[in-house]
Amino acid sequence: MNKPQKPVGTMSSISKSAIEKERPHAQARLAAILERLHDGGAVTVTELARMFGVSDMTVRRDLAELERDGLLERVHGGAVPPSRGPLSLLDDVEPNFEARSRHNQDAKTRIADLAASIVSRHRTIAMDVGTTTFLTAQRLRDLAHIRVFTNSLRIAEEMSSTNLEVYVPGGRVRPDERSVMGPIAVEQFSQLYFDVALIGLSGLTVEGMFDYSIEDTQMKQVYLQRSAHRVVLCDSSKFRRMSLVRIGGFQDIDTLITDAPPPSDIASALAAARVDVQIAPAV
Repeated sequence: MNKPQKPVGTMSSISKSAIEKERPHAQARLAAILERLHDGGAVTVTELARMFGVSDMTVRRDLAELERDGLLERVHGGAVPPSRGPLSLLDDVEPNFEARSRHNQDAKTRIADLAASIVSRHRTIAMDVGTTTFLTAQRLRDLAHIRVFTNSLRIAEEMSSTNLEVYVPGGRVRPDERSVMGPIAVEQFSQLYFDVALIGLSGLTVEGMFDYSIEDTQMKQVYLQRSAHRVVLCDSSKFRRMSLVRIGGFQDIDTLITDAPPPSDIASALAAARVDVQIAPAV
């Protein structure tokens, strides 16, 4: 006589139980993804999978759900904030240098590493004021063959402690940013030609590149106009943000170095201008 077998739950009941068990964890992940997106401006599938200890496929499902709710926009390898038009967010108050240095540190470090490797083969380098350009300068300071032209006193001090040739213009010093600016600085550097320029900014939209300061923007424009190769350093938290002054359009630059793929509207505008977009790899 056969022993009566223990009843086994049906596949549907087992699946339902697993889904119910997973739901609280999924909701916590979704909230954490949105918080990270708000803080950093972009997220990648790889970093989220590592952070949550789940598979890439699970993260992609989470991102798809948030995209259906209009809370983000998926891009290749990750996600960015949802599109709200080219002028989605206006930043009109500039944080101080130290505060900006602390924001999105990992992304800026990765961008600086890639930027240094790209520009190190050049001889004459123009370097703008900014936190990411400063990090890049720290990575170039031991190269004996380069000459650096900058209106950043921080960069000048960092690099002049070595045997590098470092040049700064005359002009008025902006104490909080430690930058040299004004008509004298603009005029002096307008007489020069550079192999490559490294430019920082505070915002990037389909309309182009933006910065907080009128005076610093004038120097950025000189670097762009007088350089054979023009490189912009922009972490993904600045996508779809604009500031007081427009630096220029994408036709004015050659390379964008960032830490995550730009949103689709910005990516299309960059492609139309034939800008080479370089994504700094995760460490």
